[in-house]
Amino acid sequence: MTDRYAVFGNPVEHSKSPQIHRAFAAQTGEAIEYDKQSVALDGFYRAADTFFAEGGKGLNITVPFKQDAYGYAARLTNRARHAGAVNTLALQNDGTVLGDNTDGIGMVRDMLENLNWQIKGRKVLVLGAGGAVRGILEPLLEQLPQHVVIANRTLAKALQLAKGFAEMGYLLGCDYEMLEGQQFDLVINGTSASLAAQLPPLPDGLLADQACCYDMMYAVQPTVFMSWARQQGAAGVADGLGMLVEQAAESFRLWRGISPNTAPVIAEIRQMLMDQASSDTP
Repeated sequence: MTDRYAVFGNPVEHSKSPQIHRAFAAQTGEAIEYDKQSVALDGFYRAADTFFAEGGKGLNITVPFKQDAYGYAARLTNRARHAGAVNTLALQNDGTVLGDNTDGIGMVRDMLENLNWQIKGRKVLVLGAGGAVRGILEPLLEQLPQHVVIANRTLAKALQLAKGFAEMGYLLGCDYEMLEGQQFDLVINGTSASLAAQLPPLPDGLLADQACCYDMMYAVQPTVFMSWARQQGAAGVADGLGMLVEQAAESFRLWRGISPNTAPVIAEIRQMLMDQASSDTP
């Protein structure tokens, strides 16, 4: 019997989740089908109810429904509760739906296992204080960095987020002007600036020796943040494609009890993006 899974979003046409999960299924021999569904902005609960009532087993959730999914889940994992958002729903044996957030663990695994970067003992800077950043803080702090600084255009928002996770590690909040004179071993861009080909106002000299820079966004071409990082002499620079595949792998493990091999799938999706870009070029 084939189990049904899907990704809900609006828009959802761009989602690579179907290709990723089909690759996981082919690799592991799991009998699943996975598609994407555009959901009306006011229709998440209705669509989710219908999906599970018709035999669906699990959902991935993308923008703008991660808060809706948080409210929909009957139970939450600790990391979903701390993130305040859910990107994975899993039907349980008792008929209830569990909500999880796999974004942060996806990013951390990409850094540690695929990129061979170190987080423990490092001075970490996270740019932005929105939902994407909130979703990564707990898994990041579990790796015991020396400290984490959250920088945001609005100081109050950065301070509020740092306060909310203060029990989990040493966090500080600041605005971009307060970064002058500081140095970091790992800089994570959690802003949406890359989507608009923009860069937060970062001072020169921000990167310590052998620092690494990670953009949670991904694209065929290096993002503006990645280009800045290379110009500043970063030892390692990466986008968020590995995070995308790793968070999907954590969803797959939650649903199927199997951890797929992510490396070939990351390479496959990267090649697919490059092929699409070349075919779009006149």
